[in-house]
Amino acid sequence: MASGSPWASHWTLDPEVDFLNHGSFGACPRAVLEAQSRWRVRLEREPVRFMARELEGLLDAARAEVAAFVGCDAPDLAFVQNATAGVNTVLRAYPFESGDEILVTDHAYAACRNALDFVAAQRRARVVEAHVPFVGATSGAVVESVLDSITARTRVLLLDHVTSSTGLVFPVERIVPEAERRGVRTLVDGAHAPGQVPVDIRALDPAYYAANCHKWMCAPKGAAFLYVRRDLQDAIRPLVVSHAATSRRTDRSRYLQEFDWTGTGDPTAWLAIPDAIAALDGLLPGGWGAVRAHNRALALEARRILCDALQVEPPAPDDMVGSMAAIPLPDARGAVAASPLGTEPLQAALFERHRIEVPIWSWPAAPKRHVRIAAQLYNERAQYERLAAALITELRAT
Repeated sequence: MASGSPWASHWTLDPEVDFLNHGSFGACPRAVLEAQSRWRVRLEREPVRFMARELEGLLDAARAEVAAFVGCDAPDLAFVQNATAGVNTVLRAYPFESGDEILVTDHAYAACRNALDFVAAQRRARVVEAHVPFVGATSGAVVESVLDSITARTRVLLLDHVTSSTGLVFPVERIVPEAERRGVRTLVDGAHAPGQVPVDIRALDPAYYAANCHKWMCAPKGAAFLYVRRDLQDAIRPLVVSHAATSRRTDRSRYLQEFDWTGTGDPTAWLAIPDAIAALDGLLPGGWGAVRAHNRALALEARRILCDALQVEPPAPDDMVGSMAAIPLPDARGAVAASPLGTEPLQAALFERHRIEVPIWSWPAAPKRHVRIAAQLYNERAQYERLAAALITELRAT
């Protein structure tokens, strides 16, 4: 069952499980876990010195490396615990009024959609959902559906860079500039983007960009960032208001002061992001570009294996695939878990009977469903072949 990938030994994953679900929570390499442990030892050796005297400079150093990786200026990037926290921060800070519209696609991550609905209900705003097909999706269809849904009342567009449930790479570079030109503030949910696809926030120029580093950058859990364009930072406050709210410092933006200190926590996940960047960069000749190319090629190969086995056509063109891919399955006969944290019977069967960890998602709603595979350096072709055989076995039994 253990993967034969030459890079599998860099991770601590259970060799008895075919782990094809890097997209859900990521997986942290040994070297990065060791780096985080060293940061923790340093913190606990003298906590006051570390937290009160050293942390600000250490965060700035980590921030500079992350900013270089995603193509933005370091002062515009604040660390948060996860992309969902970043999305919540922006939505709760935005001054929506009754009748305003918030635009989102029907591929939005459930947690972020919940945040949208919560804020809209509080402010009496209206959520508008742009439909994007999964089977038969094209980049052009995404652009057309989103832009055609913008009205004079649209204030914010929440747009996935890479969709979570369906694994589609959206053409954000075509949508964001046009939406901003029309006066719509763009909030890009980049939870799955950094490390999976090239990210250049400076070129994209959204109003806001929230992303995880614990997924495809392979940083520790709790490592994420929120980018806010410089002209909008005065209006953004962290979800937790703490000491810096009354700071009189003039040598540092209030934006960074407030986000960098929201109370005592463990900052080592943020500090270890540069270690993750370096660790993956050193695994293949060609660095991160080679990592992304390898994972994408493996994801496309895996999709072909599953489509052939299930006798279905690929639901979307190759140019909408990064390191994840989703393949339609026959409709479920029973209940399908609505939450990625829930257990759909087929997902449970794959794990319990075949030791394969892979998510089964419903889209747009049960009984429609699909399997979403992920490809990381520790995976290999044989694991997807085992998944294909297991799916056929389980589908025949239902």
